[in-house]
Amino acid sequence: MKNSSLRHGAEVADALRDGRPVVALESTIISHGLPHPDNIRVAGEIEDAVRATGAVPATIGMIGGELVVGLDAAQISHLASAEGVAKLSVRDLAVAAARRADGATTVAATSAIAAAAGIGVFATGGLGGVHREANITFDESADLTTLARTPIVVVCAGVKSILDVPATLERMETLGVTVVGYQSRRFPGFFITDSGYELDWAVDSPEQIAEMMAAQSALGATSGATVVANPLPADEQLDTALHDRTLADGLALLEQNKVTGKAVTPFLLSYFHSATDGASLATNVRIILRNADLAGRIAVAAATRS
Repeated sequence: MKNSSLRHGAEVADALRDGRPVVALESTIISHGLPHPDNIRVAGEIEDAVRATGAVPATIGMIGGELVVGLDAAQISHLASAEGVAKLSVRDLAVAAARRADGATTVAATSAIAAAAGIGVFATGGLGGVHREANITFDESADLTTLARTPIVVVCAGVKSILDVPATLERMETLGVTVVGYQSRRFPGFFITDSGYELDWAVDSPEQIAEMMAAQSALGATSGATVVANPLPADEQLDTALHDRTLADGLALLEQNKVTGKAVTPFLLSYFHSATDGASLATNVRIILRNADLAGRIAVAAATRS
């Protein structure tokens, strides 16, 4: 991260230098999470949601082998529409840089890059986690182990319901990743408000989260992430019956088509989009916009304390 392969966008560089609030944003939602051309429109809306709070958005991605913290509009458009954009986790960064690839960063990669760049708050849709039947496949997202060693606040809507939710929560506990619910002690299930699992802690305001950030820094006892689980209001979630039916059908198709690894999430998100006639896309957009807003308010509260 400490070489010419990492560059800050001008606005982000100025904000970090001046101690102004900055929110990191991933680019996989642009390249792999949303269909074209909705992805370009939504990318702008996400950045606008951060700006509306008084914070500066820093969308992170790779252009021609160079990591950019704070992509400009042309770079975002490129990652949203170009062919062959790589999906980059932490392990892929060096080889992609050496190959001068275009790449979109996952939760894991975005978290690591943001923390290295001095950004303390990151907004995403949903985390990766432990996949179903991981006791056989050992399929577990790198998001979890990266968050275990990355001091950043991640605002999300829980983990995607395609995953093994209780196993993911257990794994985060083992890894020392702090998980708090925002104004709720129920862990959200991405498209749905309540995954069915309880959390030990809840916070009620951005200021409380900023206080947690300050306490973690002062204590010096932990170096992992804090996951802020921000559930959709019940009247904004995907219809639960439609969700459950679509998930069951999608999982059956995964097995039938032998889809594994990195291809699982985009496959299922695409299936949700088509099987729900776009209702899941609208829900996905509501999720990330709400998370961007909350992350911006947390970043502002943290900057006010410093």
